[in-house]
Amino acid sequence: MSPTANIPQIRLYQDWLRDTRGLAFDTYDALWRWSVSDLDAFWQSIWDYMGMHSPTPHSAVLADARMPGASWFPGAQVNYAREVLRHVDAAHAAGLPAIISDNELGQVRELSWPELARQVAALALRLRALGVGRGDRVAAYMPNVPETMIAFLACSSIGAVWSVCAPDMGTAAVLDRFRQIEPKLLIAVDGVHYGGKPLDRSGVVQELRAGLPSVQQLVLLGTPFAAQALANAVDFKEAVRRDDDAVRSFEPEWLPFDHPIWIVYSSGTTGLPKPIVHGQGGILLTMSACALHYDFGASYKPNNFGERFHWYSSTGWVMWNAQMSGLTLGTTIVLYDGNPAGSKERPDWSVLWRFVARHGVTFFGAGAAYFSNCMKAGLSAADCGDLSRVRALGSTGSPLAEDVQRWGSALVRAARPSAAPGRPKQASAPSGGSEDTPVPSVGADVWWCNISGGTDFCGAFIGGNRELPEVPGQMQCRLLGASVEAWNEQGQPVVGEVGELVCTRPIPSMPLYFWGDTGNARYLSSYFDAYPGVWRHGDWLKVGKDGGCIIYGRSDATINRQGLRMGTSEIYSAVEGLPEVLDSMVVDLEYLGRASYMPLFVVLRGGVALDEAMRAKINNAIKTQLSPRFVPDDIFQVAEIPRTLSGKKQELPIKKLLLGQPLERVVNREAMANPGCLDWYVQLAQRRAAAVKT
Repeated sequence: MSPTANIPQIRLYQDWLRDTRGLAFDTYDALWRWSVSDLDAFWQSIWDYMGMHSPTPHSAVLADARMPGASWFPGAQVNYAREVLRHVDAAHAAGLPAIISDNELGQVRELSWPELARQVAALALRLRALGVGRGDRVAAYMPNVPETMIAFLACSSIGAVWSVCAPDMGTAAVLDRFRQIEPKLLIAVDGVHYGGKPLDRSGVVQELRAGLPSVQQLVLLGTPFAAQALANAVDFKEAVRRDDDAVRSFEPEWLPFDHPIWIVYSSGTTGLPKPIVHGQGGILLTMSACALHYDFGASYKPNNFGERFHWYSSTGWVMWNAQMSGLTLGTTIVLYDGNPAGSKERPDWSVLWRFVARHGVTFFGAGAAYFSNCMKAGLSAADCGDLSRVRALGSTGSPLAEDVQRWGSALVRAARPSAAPGRPKQASAPSGGSEDTPVPSVGADVWWCNISGGTDFCGAFIGGNRELPEVPGQMQCRLLGASVEAWNEQGQPVVGEVGELVCTRPIPSMPLYFWGDTGNARYLSSYFDAYPGVWRHGDWLKVGKDGGCIIYGRSDATINRQGLRMGTSEIYSAVEGLPEVLDSMVVDLEYLGRASYMPLFVVLRGGVALDEAMRAKINNAIKTQLSPRFVPDDIFQVAEIPRTLSGKKQELPIKKLLLGQPLERVVNREAMANPGCLDWYVQLAQRRAAAVKT
């Protein structure tokens, strides 16, 4: 049965505000301003609207509004696992699964809600028996499979603190993270299948166990891909088979609102990764508010019946956490474990689209770079299968170019064989409008939920609203509860101009602290050094007069040419709009009064050479679309652009490298997707240094 999705989630919330609070707003801007000016009323409304409850009352909503150090809902008790498992009976009665998973080998599994609850309880009891309790850290080296989510929910159930790294990370990178938090127990997989190949990970697990002296027990998920059997390990599959009275009567513990839920990590491009600690209640509240903007709901309720939510991610990216949040809403989530581009030998960018079609996914999200690569690969509707059930596309990770968004909308339209009855409508009414007013849309019912946020607070600052007009290349609005502004160099908010993205008031999911951070020194320097008491996120943002937002890239990698500043994303839009250019990166080496030197690095299509004609074409694209000021001083053809494991271009590390800093101080190879490409950039830095000396 297709999801109806006739009424946007944000409209249902506003109707509830009107009926229960007597609050009505003529525009989204008015609603947003209320949400950031009356934080107590707004976040209490999210608690009530989402049906959260506690066995003990909270004495205040926001007892202390300092940043950092805000105190939310003191006295309240929650548990993430409880919020998930409260949907078991209703979702199962409707015949809907909790998790659907697939992989490169086509091994499809469905996990029912009762089975999810049973396995979570069984593993939680086993963890307790192994000596794991409140506050103990549990480290996981696991792929994007249901077992990883079961393991997290089991940890949350007993108050253990979760932390996960993906098996595509190198041993050193994983140890850099886990050693800092001293885990008591390790949950690991001994092999994966990725990029068309079986990959043994048993040796890595041995190295992790040897390199983590705090680990007392290993729980191992066995696979056919391991080259060796590991001794003295608890069998994951055996642990979750338990089914007895203790399992059936198990209930997750009530935990303080600010009890740590998990530890996530910064990208780790320089120095040791920052271990960021989030709280149980803060995560639940913030993800609930975000869900109003993502616009997915309980799959068993009439408004979103049959909803299936997929956001492609590895476990090492915060979007894994975001995908899992669907379970707290009663939404069926759909996982893919594998390479979205096929294999190196046989690239295939249709893999995820065919997966989406096969499983009837209704909301399909991925990194912006993924959609761009699909367009550049020439993907067509014929490659993708039937996308009739896709009502929404989501992107994040980097700015989504206007042409890519238009291309994606056209692809989905073309991959719908017929306008089947029951296909979701865009919306019923615009915010504050009449019920029979059509909602402006792009792509004939294809709604894009483009978001920008971060691992730092495990949420979004900017995102979508299905009731607002869409402008390709922009994000629709600032999220409810997110007091986000663009500030100029004088620290003043600006509209219609590019400025620093700041958040002037606390959000519940902002970090409790960094693990092991004495005196909050790293925490303060990461977000509050520029503006004490105000969160500086490190992005360039422009807020339009209509409330629409554009992210222009990282503010610390900004191009400044003769006093004119520009985010790197605008240059990439011009350069990568050329059919010959597959990827690019630009850095500005203006530093401490030196004259600006701006090299551009490009990856060209096979058979295309960087000759004078190609150079002229690139320069002309920048001149005509941006300004002659931003024509690069040099253009280099390279094999690859260095990227992090989450796909972000390594602009700042390469900038520092070319300014003379040693490689080991500016980049962590283990946190990179393609560390082999660094050698070329090191040689360039050496040539530049030698030229300066002579």
